[in-house]
Amino acid sequence: MKTTTRFNQAIEKLYKAFHNNTLNPECCNQCAVGNILDNTDAWKHLSDFHGATQLNYLGLVHQNLGRKFNGYSPIELLQIEATFLKACGYTLPLHHTHKKPKRTPENLFNGLEAVVKLLCKFDNVPNVMDCSILFDYKSEKSKTIQLV
Repeated sequence: MKTTTRFNQAIEKLYKAFHNNTLNPECCNQCAVGNILDNTDAWKHLSDFHGATQLNYLGLVHQNLGRKFNGYSPIELLQIEATFLKACGYTLPLHHTHKKPKRTPENLFNGLEAVVKLLCKFDNVPNVMDCSILFDYKSEKSKTIQLV
């Protein structure tokens, strides 16, 4: 399967962060986007709240100028982070009054799985986390779609 450079680099960074226990949803340097952007937090200035999917003025300027950060546009970065946080069990946007889920390997894996699915969608490649292909399995939903 042919993938993009940005996809390969992002997956490699997320994989390393997960296995090195340096993936922290509440830290802008160590969250999904922080890791994709080489453990920097400059991306947090693209929106007003961590986990928000709406660009602020600065984010809109970068988006409208066509800027990319390690291959990803500002809106893609916000979508990646929101997807990660939501799949980890957080209420968005992050706020100190919201209930925080425990930072367990299972929650982090769920977040990564959702991010990988989104990255595949961005680059129009099959979901590399979908193991049904390995077992030649088709869900009832996909069988119904094929019959119609």
